[in-house]
Amino acid sequence: MDNQTPSLDTPASAETLLALMHAQAEVARLSEREQLFSSLLVSVNAVLWAFDWQTQRMVYVSPAYERIFGRSAGLLLADFGEWRDSIYPDDLDYAERSLSEVLEKGSIEDREYRIIRADGQVRWLSDKCFVSHQADQRLIVVGIAEDITEKKQLEDELQRLATTDVLTQSSNRRHFFECAQREFEQARLQGTPMAFLLLDVDDFKMVNDTWGHQEGDIVLQRIAECGRNTLRRGDLFGRIGGEEFAAVFVGCAPDMAKQIAERLQREIQRLTFPRDDKVYGITASQGLTNLGKQDQSLEALFARADAAMYQAKRQGKNQIVLV
Repeated sequence: MDNQTPSLDTPASAETLLALMHAQAEVARLSEREQLFSSLLVSVNAVLWAFDWQTQRMVYVSPAYERIFGRSAGLLLADFGEWRDSIYPDDLDYAERSLSEVLEKGSIEDREYRIIRADGQVRWLSDKCFVSHQADQRLIVVGIAEDITEKKQLEDELQRLATTDVLTQSSNRRHFFECAQREFEQARLQGTPMAFLLLDVDDFKMVNDTWGHQEGDIVLQRIAECGRNTLRRGDLFGRIGGEEFAAVFVGCAPDMAKQIAERLQREIQRLTFPRDDKVYGITASQGLTNLGKQDQSLEALFARADAAMYQAKRQGKNQIVLV
């Protein structure tokens, strides 16, 4: 008998056709899932990545990498050095060390570091990762990196608002004394010098009464500017109330502290304020004291500087009293 193709009416043919239909449906489902998965990866604004620890190669990176890093995913997959090159230099040591810690801890939840995009932008990342042991014994580290730049900027702004005097952009009272307390404790511990200064604008009420409070605000802003321009890097300066400012000269010997206070006094004396057809100037009274072996608290320095400042007022203003 000649071989013939089985009729579709035979059971064998029906089963074959049914199997083919099932196979086609499964292929369609898999293709649909793959398309869905791909579209989800494209839409997720975070970088999913997988790193082979033994070969030190990136084996997978999601499409968001090129959006967030501004760099080629192909180059990263070809050379892991691309990742190192993208890290902000000051954060590279931490980023590499924390990645290594995942081998001991199994997962790392709080990695935050900066990257430099190819266009020069600096961005903050939160990068969570964990170890995935594969059936073939490969050690794969997988993770997800999110751009948290806006969150960091908001945190910085909230911190600035919490610690800064809005009018003068100097430290506010609370922040100034918190920082001053830390410097006091360090100076006591290490036996290093420190000076404390209080400054009060002379006849400030007259400025407000004559020219208005808006003019008084300008005076305070100019005083704060003098402080920022005169003090050394690392010194503290803040507005602690009304027309009163304070400074801490960190690691500063008494002679140098006196020179800084005198320089600040001269800068304030040089200030001029045009108003209508007139120009007026201002002065300030300062009280300056240095950390002594007998001082057990920051409050002791503050009290001495405060008393010295009021002595300067009583003695005619526009002068520095050192105690």
